[in-house]
Amino acid sequence: MKTYEAIGAIETFGLVFVLEACDAMCKAANVELVGYENVASGYISVIVQGDVAACQSAVEAGIAAVENLGANVYSSVVIASPHADLNKMIDRYRLSDLLPVEEGDA
Repeated sequence: MKTYEAIGAIETFGLVFVLEACDAMCKAANVELVGYENVASGYISVIVQGDVAACQSAVEAGIAAVENLGANVYSSVVIASPHADLNKMIDRYRLSDLLPVEEGDA
């Protein structure tokens, strides 16, 4: 199990805003997009992992991107040195687990 120095997350309302946030986050810093979760009633959270500075830059860029579209970020967080047990929760939202396996990929 790969361990990271930090995780960052943004939660906002709507797929369009989450896509914009993810794009900005991945372009702004050397982070890995871990996954997403459709929380409830249209709120969607996205999670990135990387070093602390990269996660901080990514989250800031994601927030700015959402706000530039006239929307609001419901919440955001950067957790430095996350406890190893957080992987148990984060693994549930990994893109590899959320997306269907295509023929030939298995």
